[in-house]
Amino acid sequence: MHEILVLYYSATGSVRELAQLVARGIAMEPEASPRIRSVPRVSTVCEATEPAVPDTGAPYATAQDLEECIGVAVGSPTRFGNMAAPMKYFWDATGALWARGALSGKPACVFTSTTTMHGGQESTLLSMLPPLLHHGMVIVGLPYTEPDLTTTTSGGSPYGASHWAGPGNDRPISDEERRLAIALGRRLAQVALRLKAS
Repeated sequence: MHEILVLYYSATGSVRELAQLVARGIAMEPEASPRIRSVPRVSTVCEATEPAVPDTGAPYATAQDLEECIGVAVGSPTRFGNMAAPMKYFWDATGALWARGALSGKPACVFTSTTTMHGGQESTLLSMLPPLLHHGMVIVGLPYTEPDLTTTTSGGSPYGASHWAGPGNDRPISDEERRLAIALGRRLAQVALRLKAS
């Protein structure tokens, strides 16, 4: 069984729900299984704000998770059209992996959630790609062969899965968003397994 890392940061739970859907898509491939990990909040001052092990939810990711898995799905909420600081902080600390080329050739995809319809879903997805490209990863998106891309009225783009959570973070994940997140996870697993076999 080959593991694929589902790495996310979630402040209100929407990105966590998307991560679980992406993981479901990964698990649809018989030889793949998801490894779900999160990243802790960061502080504006130099002191720890989170316990070393989270009280609830997914364990915190380490560089070892990135090395051991054959692919990675990265999820973050939108912060002014950009990935959230905790996710950026995590990637900023992966220089040693970059120097060794440890992630080069592994496939990766991205997903996000926003509170407003035009709150930067696509720019956030794009903001998560540069660290992955610098690591030499192979980017996996959602092709227009996924029919929901042309009918969704909330989230989803060729850059990755997304969700419009609403100003009160009270909008449930739509059927289209759900199917696209699952499709993204499955596509990532398919690409990862093909690359691993070659």
